[in-house]
Amino acid sequence: MKLWDKGYSTDAFVEEFTVGRDRELDLYLAEADVLGNMAHMKMLNSIGLISDEDRVALEQGLKDIYASVQRGEFRIDEGVEDVHSQVEFILTEKCGDAGKRIHTGRSRNDQVMVDLKLFSRAALIELQSGVKSLFDVLMQRAEELKDVLMPGYTHMQVAMPSSFGMWLSAYAEALADDLLQLNAAYRLVNTNPLGSGAGYGSSVPLNREMTTRLLGFEDLAYNSMYAQMQRGKTERTVLTAIAAVAATVGRLAQDVCLYSCANFGFVKLPDAFTTGSSIMPHKKNPDIFELIRAKCNRLQALPMEITLTMTNLPAGYFRDMQLTKEVYVPAFKEIADVLRMAAAGLEQMWINRDILADDKYKYLFTVEDVNDAVAKGVPFRDAYREVGMRVQNGTYQHDGRELNHTHEGSIGNLCLENIKAKFERNMFDCSAAQKAEAELMK
Repeated sequence: MKLWDKGYSTDAFVEEFTVGRDRELDLYLAEADVLGNMAHMKMLNSIGLISDEDRVALEQGLKDIYASVQRGEFRIDEGVEDVHSQVEFILTEKCGDAGKRIHTGRSRNDQVMVDLKLFSRAALIELQSGVKSLFDVLMQRAEELKDVLMPGYTHMQVAMPSSFGMWLSAYAEALADDLLQLNAAYRLVNTNPLGSGAGYGSSVPLNREMTTRLLGFEDLAYNSMYAQMQRGKTERTVLTAIAAVAATVGRLAQDVCLYSCANFGFVKLPDAFTTGSSIMPHKKNPDIFELIRAKCNRLQALPMEITLTMTNLPAGYFRDMQLTKEVYVPAFKEIADVLRMAAAGLEQMWINRDILADDKYKYLFTVEDVNDAVAKGVPFRDAYREVGMRVQNGTYQHDGRELNHTHEGSIGNLCLENIKAKFERNMFDCSAAQKAEAELMK
C-alpha cells in the first residue's frame, strides 16, 4: 500500500532496499505526523478545500490516532510504506473520501520535513531537561564539596591545588555553554516547512502563516526550495549540538574512570555502578562510565556522518536523505541515557576528602610559596628560581598553611551562583510550542 501507487508493482528486493528502516523509525515520528496533519487539515478547511462536515470527522479521526500514539498502540501495518501512509489510510477508513483530501497541496517531502522538525523540537526539549538534571547534580555536589581539595594537573603531572567543587562546577559551566548550541539548534528546528510541497510550492492558495501559528513554530522557512534544503542541515545542526554535550560528558566520564583507579583513589563508585571480573575477585570496574565515554565518542561522529551523506547533493529532494533518519533518530535516546546514567553515578559517588595528606602532592604548593615571596617584595623570577632550586635539590617543604584564593573562578570563589545564572540564561523557552500543540489537539 503506497500513497504513490499507479497500478504497477516493484521488485520485492527493490522495495526492501528503498524502504529500509522507515517503518521502524517512523514510529518515532507518528505524534509529529498527526500534529502536522491536524494543522494542514484546519488550514485546508479555512480556505474552503475541506468542508466543515469533513473537518469535524477528520479532527476526531486524528485525535483518535494521536491518542493511540500516546498509549503506545500505534503501529505501521505490514505492507504500509511509512507513517504518512499509515495515518492517511486510517483516516480514509474512518472518514471515507475526506481522508483522501488531507494530502491536498502537500508532498511527502514537506510532510517528512515538518515531522522531523516537530519530532526534533520535542526531543530537544527533553534533551534540555536531561542536561539540566545533570547540571543540577554537578552544582549540588560542587557546593557540597567546594572546600575539599584535590590535585590539579597539567600534562598529567601534579600542578596546583584544585578542589572537587572546582572540578565538578567546571563541567557544569561547560554544560551551560553547550546550551548555546542546543539553543541555536532549537531556533533552526522551530521554523515551519509545511506548504513547501516537493520544494516548489503549490498552486493551491495555502495559508502557511496559519499552519505556522497552529503548530507553534517561531517562524516560517519562507523559500519553498530552501525549506527542503533544510533536510540534512537540520539533522547536522542538531547532532552538532548533541555532540557538544557528548564531548563534555565524555570528558567527565574519562575523569571519573581515571580518578576511581586505585592509583589515584580520589573517588569511588557505588557497587551498583561497577562490574566484576570473571577471574579477579577483587575487581570493581567502572563499566558504566567507560560506556558513557564510548557512547559520547560515537555521538560526536554523527554530524560528520550526516555531512558525508549530504555532500555534493544539488538543490531538491533526493532519496539519499532517507538515510539520515537512521543516524539521527536513535541519537536522542543515546544522549538521554548517557545523561541519566552520568547524573545517577555522580550523585552517589564517594569522595576522598584527605587526598593531599599524601606527601607526593607537596609540590602542589610551590606556586603558593612563589606568590608569598612576591607579596613580600621579591621579584617573581627570583622567587620562582629560589623555590625551583629547593625542589631540585630535595629540600622543598610546604608549611601546610591554609590557601587564600579569592578571585572570581578560583577555588576560594567558585562563582556557583553566576554559573547557575548563565545556565538559566542560555536555556531556550519552549512554552509557546508546547502550548500550541496542546491547543491544536484539545
